[in-house]
Amino acid sequence: MLCLKSYLILVSVSAGFSRQMVEILNKHGVSFSSFDIFSDEEVRQGLKTYSNWPTYPQLYVNGELIGGLDIIKELEASGELDTMCPKAQKLEDRLKSLINKAPVMLFMKGNKQMAKCGFSKQIIEIMNNTGIDYETFDILEDEEVRQGLKTFSNWPTYPQLYVKGELVGGLDIVKELKESGELLPVLKGEN
Repeated sequence: MLCLKSYLILVSVSAGFSRQMVEILNKHGVSFSSFDIFSDEEVRQGLKTYSNWPTYPQLYVNGELIGGLDIIKELEASGELDTMCPKAQKLEDRLKSLINKAPVMLFMKGNKQMAKCGFSKQIIEIMNNTGIDYETFDILEDEEVRQGLKTFSNWPTYPQLYVKGELVGGLDIVKELKESGELLPVLKGEN
């Protein structure tokens, strides 16, 4: 059976009612995932019994059935939909949150344990030799962050190093700071 703990809407993308529900949820910025009930007949039939709701789409929030399209339309009209459904985080807010996840944050291809490009490997070697604790984010795992951060930071390449939420730069800048003896103070937030 499906796990209904997260926010979930069960739809068939080709159905008009499902399309309407998706439009309503998108209009309200609701964060949701979906499951195509036509892809699994056992789930399609079993969920009707489980929920005691004979039609689709069905909207669940935190594992609880909210209802079908008519209920969602009523909740939208009353304003209750906005209070009961989780909002999708805006990309800019998400990027700010990621940049500030740790005092020293490195966005790269791969992670501390395994760089997936030569530039990332070089910056990891430099960072590891500083003794400063840092976190990494693998941009290959999230295309939205990968593209969005380029625009947000106005820096077109990776890796990108941030200290206390501020962009330090890429590999060339980090190399220059290392050679001038300024890297450690920058990483400690002293500059």
